[in-house]
Amino acid sequence: MTQNIANKVVVITGASSGLGEAAARQLASHGAKLMLGARRVDRMRALAGELGIGEKAALETDVTDRDQVKRLVDHAVAVHGRIDVIINNAGLMPSSLLERLKIDEWDRMIDVNIKGVLYGIAAALPYMQAQKSGHVINVASVAGHKVGPGGAVYSATKHAVRVISEGLRQEVKPYNIRTTIISPGAVATELTHTITDPQVKAGMDKTYELAIPADSFGRAVLFAMSQPDDVDINEILFRPTAQVY
Repeated sequence: MTQNIANKVVVITGASSGLGEAAARQLASHGAKLMLGARRVDRMRALAGELGIGEKAALETDVTDRDQVKRLVDHAVAVHGRIDVIINNAGLMPSSLLERLKIDEWDRMIDVNIKGVLYGIAAALPYMQAQKSGHVINVASVAGHKVGPGGAVYSATKHAVRVISEGLRQEVKPYNIRTTIISPGAVATELTHTITDPQVKAGMDKTYELAIPADSFGRAVLFAMSQPDDVDINEILFRPTAQVY
């Protein structure tokens, strides 16, 4: 499962915790060359130090700023000479009932969960087209497949990630670029910490009592990346075995 990983240059957004951190740990242990991007610089640099990849491998990045995302990818290419994989992982989930009118939170989810993915694609795609190789991994969610009360906007953003990814898959065939959507269920991260609607938070906390460790996501990344170049794993949807939603 871990072939085809060593020496690949991998850019990860949202790399300071949760899924991004888990992916970084798994990939570093299998010899990938990492470039980490996140807003929480201290935590990201601590991770880079722990993994032994050096400070040059961690760059402050807010995915809502397309120039910062481009800078992250450009830096990876400047350091390593190429980019093989981008994992557009940064995301947040301040879910709420629509009647609460938490419009600022809606806007933030759209900016991070949709625009952040698009900015990552925009930064990496020209390099991958020129190389005629590459792999774009976009993080969606079980919520991109179904919606429940309080999840309308979050589910919409994650459904958008799936739609964008499928459109990208069809467009990049001439360039030998692979695309993967990874849609986790309840995984133990800080994702629920941003929920300010008490009713939705209570329900989500109940669901996340079943949460599985974040390294489950890291293993999904390894599986998608380790396939032979002529195999394109387009979507992985996984949940805790006990999760109903």
